[in-house]
Amino acid sequence: MVVTPPLIVDYVSPSHWPVNSLIYGQQTQNRPLYTLFLSSDHQSPLYIQYIHTSIHRQLQIKSKSSIMDTKINTPDLITPPNGNIISPPVTTAAAVVPFAFGEATLGRHLARRLVQVGVSDVFSVPGDFNLTLLDHLIAEPGLNLVGCCNELNAGYAADGYARSRGVGACVVTFTVGGLSVLNAIAGAYSENLPLICIAGGPNSNDYGTNRILHHTIGLPDFSQELRCFQTVTCYQAVVNNLEDAHEQIDTAISTALKESKPVYISISCNLPAIPHPTFSREPVPFCLSPKLSNKMGLEAAVEAAAEFLNKAVKPVMVGGPKLRVAHACQAFVELADASGYALAVMPSGKGLVPEHHPHFIGTYWGAVSTAFCAEIVESADAYIFAGPIFNDYSSVGYSLLLKKEKALIVQPDRVVIGNGPTFGCVLMKDFLQALAKRLKKNTTAYENYHRIFVPEGHPLKDDPKEPIRVNVLFEHIQKMLSSDTAVIAETGDSWFNCQKLKLPQGCGYEFQMQYGSIGWSVGATLGYAQAATDKRVIACIGDGSFQVTAQDVSTMLRCGQKTIIFLINNGGYTIEVEIHDGPYNVIKNWNYTGLVDAIHNGEGKCWTTKVFCEEDLTGAIETALGAKKDCLCFIEVMAHKDDTSKELLEWGSRVSAANSRPPNPQ
Repeated sequence: MVVTPPLIVDYVSPSHWPVNSLIYGQQTQNRPLYTLFLSSDHQSPLYIQYIHTSIHRQLQIKSKSSIMDTKINTPDLITPPNGNIISPPVTTAAAVVPFAFGEATLGRHLARRLVQVGVSDVFSVPGDFNLTLLDHLIAEPGLNLVGCCNELNAGYAADGYARSRGVGACVVTFTVGGLSVLNAIAGAYSENLPLICIAGGPNSNDYGTNRILHHTIGLPDFSQELRCFQTVTCYQAVVNNLEDAHEQIDTAISTALKESKPVYISISCNLPAIPHPTFSREPVPFCLSPKLSNKMGLEAAVEAAAEFLNKAVKPVMVGGPKLRVAHACQAFVELADASGYALAVMPSGKGLVPEHHPHFIGTYWGAVSTAFCAEIVESADAYIFAGPIFNDYSSVGYSLLLKKEKALIVQPDRVVIGNGPTFGCVLMKDFLQALAKRLKKNTTAYENYHRIFVPEGHPLKDDPKEPIRVNVLFEHIQKMLSSDTAVIAETGDSWFNCQKLKLPQGCGYEFQMQYGSIGWSVGATLGYAQAATDKRVIACIGDGSFQVTAQDVSTMLRCGQKTIIFLINNGGYTIEVEIHDGPYNVIKNWNYTGLVDAIHNGEGKCWTTKVFCEEDLTGAIETALGAKKDCLCFIEVMAHKDDTSKELLEWGSRVSAANSRPPNPQ
């Protein structure tokens, strides 16, 4: 059983397992080993407890009666050679050790909480309202403070970190920092990422005094930042007194994990270092009760879905981006294995569905789908969409040829079958697992795909000295991918070129499709690489996007990261050109390798190069993977301004048509 933060684990009846037994989770991509420990107390409700130490993370299930006054010593991890369940060493409960009163501070409590939920790196920009808090974060042994060049990139880095680690955190200062990071927090909200945004706030004595503070718009109102965050976070805590600080911090962090959304915590600048009795004990690890499906609703939904699908001739299944928040990726694969259905993925779900699966047919993206995928999906007489988001971009300007009456839509907690019944309080993971046991095997759609499929051609062979083409670039990037790599795709033509990459088993993949903020990838690459230290990140970034957030290549160097960045220099905002062209889409050209060399400034390991032809590219990749494998490698690819993927040309024209629809008649 694989468990990854944010912590949501199915209820396990203790009667089904031996007393005091360990259930070992397998090692997964970018994740440490997790275990479940079942208490011998079968009379009390089971609660899930998340323990973090500097050595490993562990999940324990413990009775409610003792959860508030004890903590569990970490049992030795004895990995069974055959993967079977074994009995653990005998463990004893130890009393929570009180802090020395001088250590029992708000800052210490917050730092410990971040470590407990799995955050080991916090991305920050210092400001006079958060400096004391930063001192306490630095003092926490399990926490590393990563200083970023600006708040926007700190937020993007926390976003990328959360994609790999399951939760991320950033720290900024009051208002000027908070409003700067806001765009990144909105993006994390759209992508259902648990992100803890902490802002240093005004001195607690200044609230209600009618004073005007710096870093504000000049009004004696300190709530502007809070009001802005209310629309892009699921919980907001303004901590300006110590009496309820413990409760507010704990509620905010646990809400982020439960809702898988960002939260906002403002902490008055004079409070982090003050001891208070509420912080006098080591924080008891969180107990997050698992979400449960309504049993009768689940049974009814499975019954109706099985009837709907079993009468179909050529059903298919398509995975969407909400598979992540529903923790249902494995359940989705189990359903594919059991049903035999052809298996596709929406563009924003790429990386969540294994592309090495024997029935995988590609990316379903309407008119710009991978070869032969759209034909199979849209000709099916029934389709399961698990966790989809149908917006104007993913629907290619609302042009998908799908019919509602043929669709079974499975959202994280709801199932909708065609034009008929809807079932609420049904968790996606539970539904998919139960449905897998009720479906008849039907491989018709995949057989049809296999029958019509013709392998895609390769780019025309050019003289090695001819100007490089983008499709040749991505042919070479494809050869670089392995289970030890991860791809970050920036908004723009990289969306479409990276969609065509075939991901090997274990290869990570991330991009931001719902929010689509250009420049996201620089900060996200920083955060993802900081979390996924076992992978080498390959980032594909356009020149226009890079100009927005380029500074934090500096932070990558400070952190000793070994990312490979392909900077595609085609002189402008190519994706905007294909939607609506104009002189505003042409940007000032930079000497990008010269810029990165200047940022490097002899500190850290960095290697840069420009490539003009395929021969240059081959040599650059060979160097990046060989002699410079321990360096951050920045490869500037000089591309023609009109060299775009055919998918972008098609997609751009359809999105343009959707954007330019005239007003409806009044």
